Amino acid sequence: MVNPFSIWSHRHRRRLLYPLVSAILAFSLIVGTPQVSQAIPWLDLIFRGVQIIQLSNISERQEVEIGQQINQQLVRNQIQLYRNSSVNRYIDQIGQRLAKETQRSNIPYTFQVVKDDSINAFATTGGFIYLNTGLIEAADNEAQLASVIAHEIGHIEEEHMIEQMRQTAIARGVAVAAGLDRNTLVNIGVDLALRLPNSREDEFEADQVGLDILKKAGYAPSAMVNFMEKLQKKSGSVPSFLSTHPGVHDRINALKQAIDPAEATVGDGLDESAYKAKIRPLQ
Repeated sequence: MVNPFSIWSHRHRRRLLYPLVSAILAFSLIVGTPQVSQAIPWLDLIFRGVQIIQLSNISERQEVEIGQQINQQLVRNQIQLYRNSSVNRYIDQIGQRLAKETQRSNIPYTFQVVKDDSINAFATTGGFIYLNTGLIEAADNEAQLASVIAHEIGHIEEEHMIEQMRQTAIARGVAVAAGLDRNTLVNIGVDLALRLPNSREDEFEADQVGLDILKKAGYAPSAMVNFMEKLQKKSGSVPSFLSTHPGVHDRINALKQAIDPAEATVGDGLDESAYKAKIRPLQ
């Protein structure tokens, strides 16, 4: 079983480390080249009204705004939203029920359905979560779908996308001492949302946080394991939702160890017929 205190301490150690890493990076950039030439680019950006985002300390307001810009680009150029109002309302109700149980319930959460038959879901940043119609149809009941949403909320709670954007900006050499301009950061976010899977560590963390959220929201925790096992066996191949989320077998075992067998099926969301009625427009 994963110790929640070890997760907490890891998360806070990591957040305390970010400013130090950023400061070291900034210092190396400044002393590594003549200071005048290093100062001109980002000062020029500021004078031209370009907002510079400090990589080590993105505020929640900035995070939500960046998430909104990423969403605009995704909806305009990359994904097609499913527009049935009853299905969207149902998904939002599930999502908002879960979002009340996260440690970051102070930010707004936006749950959107993507018209795509592949089995996939992903989160960006600032509370934006996307669920493919194919994944919604693949779930047997509401608790299984809620388990996926809770997992994606776990990524947002742990700020995994923010850290991925930091690492990518540094790797691409687009970060400067002052930080990064917002448009570049948004473009990185769009690219990460569509192409780069989360790390093994991030997936384990999102699983455990998501399981805790699922239980607090009153859903049967066994649904998370059951849905993963179903998808892993589906058609003899791993669907995209799990192929972009590595270490599936180990993740399932870790979840089983974290769930008390006596409480595994205690909770809401296991009525298959009720769920199928709610998503009938998809069928």
